[in-house]
Amino acid sequence: MCEFFVKADPILYEQRSRTVRIHGVLTSIRLENLVWDTLAEMAEEEGRTTNALIALFHDEILAHRGEVPNFASFLRVTCMRYLRRQTLARPETAKKPALVSVSPLAPAGPARHRAA
Repeated sequence: MCEFFVKADPILYEQRSRTVRIHGVLTSIRLENLVWDTLAEMAEEEGRTTNALIALFHDEILAHRGEVPNFASFLRVTCMRYLRRQTLARPETAKKPALVSVSPLAPAGPARHRAA
């Protein structure tokens, strides 16, 4: 089981900082490349930019919780929940145990991980 995880391309878990504007305020968020890629995928599905999606998440968590103590961790967990929901929605994986049902995530091409 561990072989699948330890053979992940190191660029996927390399961290990268990006500057995001939330209500006119620039803030820096440091996340793993795979998290940035997942956020970009989610944004594309919503017809938004990644920055717009992040600002929306910030507004919604602030409205729901009244504070945002660790926004980067919230974004990581949001991505994991998104990927889990995708996996569980597939009929062929619905009856498998959780660790087995996680589909392999193909590493993205190197161009996706270059600094902007």
